[in-house]
Amino acid sequence: MSRKQPWFYKRKIEDRELAKQLIQLSVPTILEEILRTLFQYVDTAMVGQLGKQATAAVSVTTTITWLVTSVPSAIGVAVLTMVAKAVGCRDEAYIRQISKQLIFLTAGSGFILGLLSCVCSFRIPGWMGAETAIHGEASRYFLIVSLPMVFRAANSIFGAALRATKDTKTPMIINLTANLMNVLLNILLIYCLHLGVAGAAIASAVSYTFSGTMMFLAYRRNKLLFFPWKSLSRDGGVFKECVTVGMPVLGNSVVSCMGYVIFAALVSGMGTTVFAAHSLAVTAETCFYIPGYGLRTAASTMVGISLGEKNRKKFESISKISIGVTLLMMCATGCLLYIVALPLMELFTNNGQVAELGAAMLRLVAFSEPFFGLMIVAEGILFGLGKTRYPFLVESFGMWCVRIFLTFLVVKVFGLGLSAVWYCMIADNVVKSILLAIPIASPKCRERLFSTEESVSA
Repeated sequence: MSRKQPWFYKRKIEDRELAKQLIQLSVPTILEEILRTLFQYVDTAMVGQLGKQATAAVSVTTTITWLVTSVPSAIGVAVLTMVAKAVGCRDEAYIRQISKQLIFLTAGSGFILGLLSCVCSFRIPGWMGAETAIHGEASRYFLIVSLPMVFRAANSIFGAALRATKDTKTPMIINLTANLMNVLLNILLIYCLHLGVAGAAIASAVSYTFSGTMMFLAYRRNKLLFFPWKSLSRDGGVFKECVTVGMPVLGNSVVSCMGYVIFAALVSGMGTTVFAAHSLAVTAETCFYIPGYGLRTAASTMVGISLGEKNRKKFESISKISIGVTLLMMCATGCLLYIVALPLMELFTNNGQVAELGAAMLRLVAFSEPFFGLMIVAEGILFGLGKTRYPFLVESFGMWCVRIFLTFLVVKVFGLGLSAVWYCMIADNVVKSILLAIPIASPKCRERLFSTEESVSA
């Protein structure tokens, strides 16, 4: 006669199953982000071999690119939240209704952003405070990579919809292929045809076009998202919900990116060598926190599904597991970053001074990687619930009251070096991670967070 298993034993089995699902969902996204970053490393290293002016020409518009692409990224967060919740409710009709709106959202945001970017491309290096010598190359680079903006929007928005249906492998394969294409085209255009920075821009533009096209085709093949073209129509209710969820995320991104613009402008005024070291170190660090973003996407999807199922226990288990896995992973990547800091910088530049300075910054930031991971996954949990306003407030406070204010003091008032600037950046990440974790750590706050009636409006 079999004995009834105790409740805590069943809970452990359920938690192990949830952990397995989280890992299965996150591994393709983590691999996608890591491989994309590695290819970006190669891309940056190829440009870096042309000299520090070429590096600065590409890097000076990076923050503006983040600002522009934050719009489709915010739409993607809203789409993921809405689709995942509908998947949890098993409301296939509503999933298809959301799917129809993606066509309008992608075409509209991509066209408007592309047009604005092209019009402003020749003024942006001056706005960023870059040296006059690199204005021409920087402007051309930004113009070329802005031309396929509709395809870049398609990659973000359709990719988010696919991930919300638990299909994380298809976006991984598409972006892996696109990044491999980018590297091969870089070799051809930069070195064989000697097109320099313009060649790097053309290679990126072609790969963006490819990834956007393939993501659209994958979206049309997805059974949950598919709809006949003749039924395509606008839905004001879905648009309103998307705006309600997405606007705070967009505000979060705009506040963040505008802060990065000011932050980068403050650093660019410290000279080309310092700015090149700073930009390359920021790029080098990316691969070591990117895995956290892969887990964030998986956590958002599973939290959204648990919300649709109205399963609070599942939500709490997913939150605990995702935070625990992220912290362990970020501790490991932080240690690795500290060890490989100098060799990593030497991959990007043949300038010894730039490499040494950049490596010193990486060793500083390595100790804060667990905090960065906590910030990323806590934000993902809140996004999955549709609670997007609080992260916006936290981002605004951290970026402007901590990072920008302190950086202005250390650069303009006290005249300190790049190390002081990076300490300000670390302080910003630590403060935001603590503030975002507080509502998830409190049982009463978790109960309010999981309120399905307020999940969209918050």
